[in-house]
Amino acid sequence: MRLLVVILMLCGGLPAQEANSGFELRTALSAGGFFTDRLTAPPRDGAPAAAGTRAVFYPSWKINRHWTVAATYQVYTRPYFYEQFNTQGHGLKGDLLQAHLSYSQFWKNGSLVVRAGQLSSAFGSFLLHYDDMANPLIDMPATYGYYYKPITTLGQAGAQADLTVSRFDFRAQLVNSSPANRRSVFDNDQYGTWAGGAGVTLMQGLRVGVSAYRGPYLHRGYAFYRAGEAKPRDLPGSAYGLDVEWARGHWDVTGEWQKFQRAYRVVPFLNQHSGYAEARRVLHPRWYVAGRAGYTRSSRNPANDIYEVTVGYRPNSHQLLKVGYQIQHGPATPGASGNTFAIQLVTTLRLISIAKD
Repeated sequence: MRLLVVILMLCGGLPAQEANSGFELRTALSAGGFFTDRLTAPPRDGAPAAAGTRAVFYPSWKINRHWTVAATYQVYTRPYFYEQFNTQGHGLKGDLLQAHLSYSQFWKNGSLVVRAGQLSSAFGSFLLHYDDMANPLIDMPATYGYYYKPITTLGQAGAQADLTVSRFDFRAQLVNSSPANRRSVFDNDQYGTWAGGAGVTLMQGLRVGVSAYRGPYLHRGYAFYRAGEAKPRDLPGSAYGLDVEWARGHWDVTGEWQKFQRAYRVVPFLNQHSGYAEARRVLHPRWYVAGRAGYTRSSRNPANDIYEVTVGYRPNSHQLLKVGYQIQHGPATPGASGNTFAIQLVTTLRLISIAKD
């Protein structure tokens, strides 16, 4: 049940739980300042300091007690996400992260939610707290992102069912492309990919889950699709992972371990495994400290270790101020060249709320 509640909150929430229908529009506004030598390296070749903003809108229309239409749309300036420090360009960009029709049914010891439309990947667990207000740190784990990451943070077209029965939760998803190479419904080389997961709450505050995905991931214009390669439909990308959540008192701890494989014919398979552990300690109703330690290992790319620590302060119930420092350690980031100091302010607003019995 906890998994389902988080999903509904991040997809826009319900206009009013006691109402039979209604419309609500929420937003999360973020502003950040970043200081890192990564901004000075090619291809960006800029100053070591930059600022960015992000606005995420969550419209939700509850048609009746079973049917809801919800969406998530973001607008941000570049660079804003850490992985964009090593890419070209500035400007404003918008993404439709989610847009779906859902049917929900609840009973005493369980629930069922079926959704169709633009969906977040069902693989892994981090996307459940991808929102800046829900993420206690500033950056994302290394396997999540927009550019050549094995788990896209963008939405995929498809359908998904979420089921909870007592202490168990299950999810199954079929989408039009792989999380390792998300394709729009207007793109060519779209191939069905399935993803799913299951979890069990062993005791209050402790949940253990598994997830997996499999399906063709390449397209003919992809940067890593080489001449003479097999047809994209014959080259699957697959992954499986383990995730753990534990919360007790002032502590919240999460972690994931994941293994990925991308098939090729003219070159060896790309194999990668990655993991991270994240902890947050509440020091005071307004203050907390959080940290994340993660790593990636690949059969082709250099090893990378990432450590991040953040101090958070809540001036009020609608705002969160974070100050964080990240260290990237590996052959590609010698010395302090990969380190980043960042400040982020997040504000949530309820712009519209209309409820009807």
